[in-house]
Order: sequence, then C-alpha cells, then structure tokens
Amino acid sequence: MDLGLKGKIAIVLGASKGMGRGCARALAAEGCSLALAARGTDEMSREARAIEAEFKVAVLDRAADVTKDSDREAFVAEVVRRFGRVDILVNNCGGPKPGGFKDTPSPRDWQEAFERSLLQVVRWTDAVVPHMKGWGRIVNIVSTTVKQPNDALLLSNSIRPGVIGFAKTASRELAARGITINSVLPGLIRTDRAVELAEVTAKKKGVSVEEALRERSAEVPSGRLGEPEEVGALVAFLASKQAAYITGTTVVIDGGLTRAIS
Repeated sequence: MDLGLKGKIAIVLGASKGMGRGCARALAAEGCSLALAARGTDEMSREARAIEAEFKVAVLDRAADVTKDSDREAFVAEVVRRFGRVDILVNNCGGPKPGGFKDTPSPRDWQEAFERSLLQVVRWTDAVVPHMKGWGRIVNIVSTTVKQPNDALLLSNSIRPGVIGFAKTASRELAARGITINSVLPGLIRTDRAVELAEVTAKKKGVSVEEALRERSAEVPSGRLGEPEEVGALVAFLASKQAAYITGTTVVIDGGLTRAIS
C-alpha cells in the first residue's frame, strides 16, 4: 500500500531510541524527510546518518529538550528554514517518574510530569500548526494507562488523560484545515521505559529485572512485548493519506492486554 507520504516533512520528538526511533524509521521508509529532536545527541546523530544511508531521505537532527520553550522555538524555526513547512508531527516524550500514592511525589515531580506529559504536546502542536499548509498529521504517543491505570504510575495516570482531551477538542477545530490529530496508546513495548518499570516491580518482588519482564510478557495475550517498529508502523498509517478521515481518536497497540472497553 502506498501511504502517500513520499516527500512529506516529519518532525519526530524523542527520536534517538525506542518508539521515537521506530516512528522515524517507519516514516523514512515511506519517503518522508525527517527532522529529529532528542537530548541524546551522539546516539541521535548516529541514527540520523544511518537513516539517511538506508532510506536515501534528508534528515535534520538537533539536540533539544522538548519541554523547553527556547529549544522548541529554535528547532521549529530551523525546520521551516530548511524544508519550508511541516506536514507531520510525532509528539513523543518519555513518561514521568514512576511510583504510587504512597511514594508521595513532590510538587517538583508533579510539575515535571505536567510539562513532559501534557504541556509538551500542547506547545509543540501549537508551534507546528501554522506551518502545515492545508494538510497535516499530528500523532501523540501516549499510553494505555489513559484507559486502564497502572498502580505504579500515579503521575502518568493523573496527567496523560489530558492529552486525549486536548486532542479530541483540537481535532474538531483543525479538521476543516485538513489537519488530523490522533493518539496512539502503546502497552508493553520493548523500550528503556519498560525496563525502568520492570526494575520497580523487581525491587518490590525481590526478583530479577529479567524475571519481572517475563512475568509481564506472560500477561499479554500475544505472549510477548511489542516492538518499537510496530508502533512506528501504526504511526505511519495514521500519518497517511488513507487516514484522512480518522481524527480525534485513540488507537491501542498492546497485544490485547488492555481490558477496558471504551
């Protein structure tokens, strides 16, 4: 299937590894030129050069903290100078600090979670929309915890549902301009975040991290963790011409783990 993405300009945040990297590679495989932002400069630069060599597309990569106004403004300005517009934005940022109510997150923890999990999405969306020329796709990488909270993720459970409310509302205003905004809800995906959460579980249960990951994988009906590339494939579809009538919605990718109906 031709997704109609050849020549499109895609910004991918948190692109140096994990799901951000998976999204970047999936979009490059469809012929998108890329603008990649992440804090890990060396790792991201290596990935950018590898994508250029493999997929023969233009790749701009810059160090940026996606929660900082100055970094965002400079990055978007450079993308527009080089490419002239933005067609696709993949909002992707690592989740907030794990822990439950008994772990009593500090006011600073709450503020950081708000900046990373919600305000980052709002501000990057606001920054790119003026540069989408009658066609645009915004895809937010969120989490299945917005449907089925995780006891060990109080901050994420509390704040990330706001992304869904924001996207649902914004989608109604943006639709007439040919811009869609959707949210992807990954479950257990093989990323550093999955390992971080497994470390928390392992410490509580007194088992190894590897055992904690095996136990979590056994809970998934598909019997395994998802791969970042599978998330990337879903994002590429939501960015496609075929997905033009899909907006304001959420799509779960979790191997059947989430039990919630709505």
